[in-house]
Amino acid sequence: MKILLFGKNGQVGWELQRSLAPLGQLVALSSASREMCGNLRDPAGIAQTVRSLAPDVIVNAAAHTAVDKAESEPELAEALNARAPGLLADEALRCGALLVHYSTDYVFDGSGSRPWTETDATGPLGVYGRTKLDGESAMKNSGCKYLIFRTSWVYAARGKNFAKTILKLAGEREKLTVIADQIGAPTGAELLADVTALAVRQAWSEPGVSGIYHLAAGGETSWHGYATFVCEFARQAGVELRAQTIEPVPSSAFPTPARRPLNSRLDTSRLCGTFDLQLPLWQTGVERMVQEIFPEKL
Repeated sequence: MKILLFGKNGQVGWELQRSLAPLGQLVALSSASREMCGNLRDPAGIAQTVRSLAPDVIVNAAAHTAVDKAESEPELAEALNARAPGLLADEALRCGALLVHYSTDYVFDGSGSRPWTETDATGPLGVYGRTKLDGESAMKNSGCKYLIFRTSWVYAARGKNFAKTILKLAGEREKLTVIADQIGAPTGAELLADVTALAVRQAWSEPGVSGIYHLAAGGETSWHGYATFVCEFARQAGVELRAQTIEPVPSSAFPTPARRPLNSRLDTSRLCGTFDLQLPLWQTGVERMVQEIFPEKL
């Protein structure tokens, strides 16, 4: 199996290099790759890359994920999140490849409290969600074989993340305020990559499993609950933190250019049933991530 990966240096792309390698020959590209084009803003270059390699599987881990910046640069978000997946889908159909892509809970409007299923009506609140939904539609309409994984609250020990920010602030301040009315499941890049590898292997032999799947860690929490858990776990392990109070506040306390969905719960039963998986609780991955941040303590 020949696998072509775009976005190798992102949080998910970095882990995908590890999880996909055992499946076959892996060619991993970033936007700065020189020998082959990995820049999704270069449609002709991307098409040439796919045609020259003729991969069996294309995995797209590249995207415009800066939610607030997308509001002020919609053209760039459209190019990366909508037109690029459409191009990859057309090229995947041309060479008979399976296309794997990552989407988001932001395709929904965040209403209610029930976990979203794959068949629920969409209603993105901003540019990021709209362009990601347009990318999904382009893939579905292309006729190619595809796996779209909608996920939420992605983190990794590598690079910046919410937990690192909270721990830094907790070490500097005596009191923190964190949003408590947005609910979801922190989902590790490791988990996304490992599930992707398992799903790719099955989808390659069973084309009938092509489609959209919700993929997130088990359980649910708020950003406030997430922050509290991270600080308590770190403190119990001996990390010194100044913050004695983490105050819950509504989203309105932190106005942002882009509206965030209040309900980011994703129903993962279709994924688990199709691929015979049991997804771990979000706390399991977060504990591991914090241990990697402070290896000398934990």
